Amino acid sequence: MRAGPAILAGGLLLIWPAFLNRYPILFSDSAAFLAQTVEPLMIWDKPWIYGPFAWVFHQHVTLWGTVAAQGLIVSHLVWLLARVLGRAAPGSHVAICAALAVFTAAPWFAATVMPDILTPVAVLCAALLGWGWDRLNRAERGWLIVLGSVATASHLSNLPVMFADVVLAAILRAGWSTVLRVAAPLAGAVLLLLGTNWVGHGRLALSPYGSTFLLARLIADGPAARTIEARCPEVGWYLCAFADRLPSNSDIFMWVPDSPLNRRPDGTPIFLGGMVLAPEASAIIAETLRREPLAVIRGGLANFIAQLRRNQIGDTLSRHDVGTGVRREIAKGFPAAELARFDDSLQMQDGLKAIGRMFKPLFSAVLILATPFVLLAWRRAHRAHDLRSLGLLLCLLVGLTGNALATGALSMPHHRYQARVVWLLPLAAMLFWRRPDAFRS
Repeated sequence: MRAGPAILAGGLLLIWPAFLNRYPILFSDSAAFLAQTVEPLMIWDKPWIYGPFAWVFHQHVTLWGTVAAQGLIVSHLVWLLARVLGRAAPGSHVAICAALAVFTAAPWFAATVMPDILTPVAVLCAALLGWGWDRLNRAERGWLIVLGSVATASHLSNLPVMFADVVLAAILRAGWSTVLRVAAPLAGAVLLLLGTNWVGHGRLALSPYGSTFLLARLIADGPAARTIEARCPEVGWYLCAFADRLPSNSDIFMWVPDSPLNRRPDGTPIFLGGMVLAPEASAIIAETLRREPLAVIRGGLANFIAQLRRNQIGDTLSRHDVGTGVRREIAKGFPAAELARFDDSLQMQDGLKAIGRMFKPLFSAVLILATPFVLLAWRRAHRAHDLRSLGLLLCLLVGLTGNALATGALSMPHHRYQARVVWLLPLAAMLFWRRPDAFRS
């Protein structure tokens, strides 16, 4: 009976930046997810997952419902993790959520209308299903499978992250039942993506146009740019016209209106250039992998290391980061009072980013301090053959590193990609550094 109020209190603590902002935090990509239900549109570069997820809780009335749900979801998962470890208590749960709220980036992502918070949610679901199954009731198991599937499908980079946790379960020889339970959210996500892409794009694919993103990354790293230079003009690719002036920044290639992806050599704009170029992107990627496989691997590892080092908040908090699309979608699909609240937010007054920057030294110090406690927990679990703790802990750590590898290799390293999950390290330090009292295996 006391768990409910504690989970509720934890959820409110975990969205405190929204209260500070006087409104949920937004990012330019939030516009696309709002458009998925406001217009509605099947955005070519976004899975049709997070928009409907957010709609379930905001119902085109207020975005406060979405961030409140995100805070409660994270709080509930932290409660379940503590309970599986034999340490769940209302007071300690509120204390853990308060510590996460003050000392980590978790609340900044739970308070943002973006799928970023669902990446650690997916990892926690996989960990609990794999190594906490016997301590969950039937309803909790079903909830974690459904939630984990939606969370995994919400961002394409989550697929390799969850696959890495499945591989972990196999390497640990945890048994086929554990492997299948860890794989359940990944399997559910695959079905969701195949189904929504079939309905929305007429293509039975996980990412109908995802090759464009990988091409942008390989051009920026160099191998694809060299492939284009070497094979043009005889292959007749569209990008041959830009072989000598391809951008060295993947974000510029993808999103700047004057980039080769979005404007032809004669200056004519290209509508949905990422969709148009996708077939050619697949061909260039295949040729690049054939010509320079080691260069592709080296570039991916370099981006992985760069992404690990980028793990702070602040690159999505300014008024400029919101852009103009968010306001347009709120004006179209929400009451006038909601638009007024958006306009009155601290973020739209350009005062939120400065506050976020104040936390950077604190967050860095906490990550450094948490690391030895996590390593100590790993050592103790291994020496004690505490398979439950070892599996749970390694699943979280693989989620951290897998996220850096997936986002670094498939996109341009950005702080928000790793900051969205790195708070799992302090969480692990708080929950795992002592041996669980209730069990030994």
